[in-house]
Amino acid sequence: MSSLHALNVAIEMATRKRDEARNALRERQRASEAAQAQMEQLQSYAQEMQQRWAPQEGAMLKLEVMYHHEQFMARLQHAIQLQTKVLQDQALRLEAAQKALMATELRLTSLNKVVETRRRDIALAQMRREQKQTDERAALQFIGRTFGMQFQEA
Repeated sequence: MSSLHALNVAIEMATRKRDEARNALRERQRASEAAQAQMEQLQSYAQEMQQRWAPQEGAMLKLEVMYHHEQFMARLQHAIQLQTKVLQDQALRLEAAQKALMATELRLTSLNKVVETRRRDIALAQMRREQKQTDERAALQFIGRTFGMQFQEA
């Protein structure tokens, strides 16, 4: 029975670790979604700026204004490139969190199967003990009736 108690403690710990892994996965999913939303904002803003400043026929813009616009668009593209790296990093972290959750769930499932097997073995051993005792009593009664002796059960 002490081995079952130890296994139950291990199951409790594995359950806690699985719950922690689930929470970590949820946090990674939220962070990934936030990074994706940021990327969409940057891309949308870049597209809006490109459309707004697209050269229009007959429009005369000062060279200095165009220069600043090009600088701004270059910075915006740089921000998009950085955000792409953030998205890749978030994807790796999300994948790692998913693998960690799967590992903790596998551990918990394994422990539960071991406990189930041990309980089944204990129940089978108990059933065999009871059957042995029943068989012994029946044998003693048979001998007593057959030979006219009476044995007292212990």
